[in-house]
Amino acid sequence: MKNKLIKFIAVLIAVMTLLPMVISAEPYQTYTYSIDGEQLLSPHAYTPREIFDSVKMGLPVPLQKVSDMVVDEKGNVYLADKDANAIVVLDRNLRYRFTIDTFINSNGIEDSFNSPNGCFVTEDSIYVADTENRRIVIFDLDGNYVRHLEEPKSDIFEDNTQYRPTAIAVDASGRIYVISPDIYQGVLSLNADGEFQGYIGAQKVSYSAWDEMFKKLFNDDSGKKNLPTSYNNITIDDEGFIYCTASANVKQEAITDKSGDYSAIKKFNAAGKDILGRNGFFGPGGEVKIDGGGLSTNPSRIIDVALGPSGSWSIIDADRSKIFTYDQYGNLLFVFGDRGDLLGNLSEMSVAIAYQDSNFLAFDGLRQTITLYTRTEYGDVLIRALQNEIDRKHGEAVTDYQDILKRNSNFDAAYIGIGKALYRQGKYEEAMKMFASAYETENYSKALKEMRQSWADKYFIVIPIVIVVFLFVVIKFFGYAGKVNKRTALKKGKKTFKEEVLYAFHVIFHPFDGFWDLKHEKRGSVRGAIFWLVLALIAICYQSVGRAYVFNPRASYTSMFGSLLSLLVPVALWVIGNWCLTTLFEGEGSMKDIFIATCYCAVPLVLLVIPATAITNILTLSEATIYEMLVSVAWVWVGLLLFFGTMVTHDYSIGKNVLTCIGTIIAMAVIIFCVLLFSTLVMKMVNFITGIVVELSYR
Repeated sequence: MKNKLIKFIAVLIAVMTLLPMVISAEPYQTYTYSIDGEQLLSPHAYTPREIFDSVKMGLPVPLQKVSDMVVDEKGNVYLADKDANAIVVLDRNLRYRFTIDTFINSNGIEDSFNSPNGCFVTEDSIYVADTENRRIVIFDLDGNYVRHLEEPKSDIFEDNTQYRPTAIAVDASGRIYVISPDIYQGVLSLNADGEFQGYIGAQKVSYSAWDEMFKKLFNDDSGKKNLPTSYNNITIDDEGFIYCTASANVKQEAITDKSGDYSAIKKFNAAGKDILGRNGFFGPGGEVKIDGGGLSTNPSRIIDVALGPSGSWSIIDADRSKIFTYDQYGNLLFVFGDRGDLLGNLSEMSVAIAYQDSNFLAFDGLRQTITLYTRTEYGDVLIRALQNEIDRKHGEAVTDYQDILKRNSNFDAAYIGIGKALYRQGKYEEAMKMFASAYETENYSKALKEMRQSWADKYFIVIPIVIVVFLFVVIKFFGYAGKVNKRTALKKGKKTFKEEVLYAFHVIFHPFDGFWDLKHEKRGSVRGAIFWLVLALIAICYQSVGRAYVFNPRASYTSMFGSLLSLLVPVALWVIGNWCLTTLFEGEGSMKDIFIATCYCAVPLVLLVIPATAITNILTLSEATIYEMLVSVAWVWVGLLLFFGTMVTHDYSIGKNVLTCIGTIIAMAVIIFCVLLFSTLVMKMVNFITGIVVELSYR
């Protein structure tokens, strides 16, 4: 009995120990992001096949601490083991070939590495970043020593500069690009002989608001300098463009606003200009949504970049062990991997990634293993579509993208690719539908412009006639309103509803005598004010639901109730707050006068917001300022009318009216506070009484 109890306790302890691991284990999955940053599951582009440890690789000595992994054109794999002071070379099957650890240098002396952090392989050479020896050592592809490049010298180096190469890349002409963590000016550019040529792409400095304020207040430049952070990894493509990654001082805003200033990944041309495409819903840089629900609430810590086929490239987030893959334009293709023990996932110490033909390799720094991923049929179709785009085989690309959409309807790049093909064929309306499916407003706007042009060419006679007729009607209407207002000015007695409504056009253009007659000559009324308030509410509701796709791609509409409240509540608060304040400060207007004047001030919303919203259906993205200007003019006009209407209604001077308007705004805030406080107290009382009733009913 005692032995059974001990066994039961042992099993229980084991289950309790393993249960959190099982619960926390994440299955291997592939996904993309929606425009809201939510994960959308996707078919696997790469699927995990096998994990290679030191034994499976056939190594004579186990790996200790690999910091870098690269693959040459033949598929051979090179591992920089900085703790073992060695470069381990594997064949394309990830089987051991040879190790470079000791060599005879150019002085005929036996030499060795001291913490080699990185390496790079060209067609005929292996470049090793011998970090603590502060040099670059070059070998041929068989591991034979060729030469080494000592620490470069330059007059522009600061006195305390510490040259410690940790990552390198070499272009086709033999120019060497070096990352040294203690050098913040950027990537060092060396010629083939190791002579310093200059810096490329320094990171921007991030200043906090407190630092800026402190310096301005105390004129203090003696404090600690804010220096740009250095990059942590680098590679170069066949065209000579340099990809650099950084893990420090990276801001999440660089992803949401697609700014490259503080981005975790950059692509430099020979002049050191960042030319990385940042399309899609979010800029490339890893995790797009930081909501505190994941393993890390910080921006992605990117530590390596790998160049894939057909312009694709990948980065790895060391904190989340996720691999993000993008196309040449910066559109997110897919994300895979996670932290965990299941096949395909990695530990929290993932250090390097690399492409090997149709395979993908990820090195797990904690386990010192390589996870091999093979490309799936879906991945093959995706890569083929990207290549057809590059080769301008648009018809074949469309076929591939249609095949992709059959497997993954959430793949936005496919909609964009099909839309571009339709655009080139002159099928602009169909292209617009495809771009709208992917929320691609820029290309949608281009297609809209072309469709608008073709429509204008087709109806080139009708358009001028419509414009002339519209202007004629508007001019005639304002002329008619002016005649009615002039005739009504001489009329005695009660005004008709039409006369009260049309008087608004005199008020908005002649506010001083307009508001005076509105109050003293009874040219307006409550029913006229309600009429214009209702039209203004219709304008606000129409603005919410009537904007074209370019101006509202996410179809984010305010509810009808919300739209109504957005205008009714400010009007009610202004009327009540202004009446309460002016009653105490010798204001001559009653609440009725204030209400009528306030509602007549809303006329510009009807005149400008409705047509501005209507013309969004023919405006392109570059013409958005027209819409924004009309809406802004409408609200500024309303504000000016409200100011002058208050002044005339209460017979205030300008100075007193300014103070009154400011006081009214404060009164509005106080009313809101009181309403919220009262509603909170009422809710608490209701809950208290409900609780008592429930308690009594149970007893």
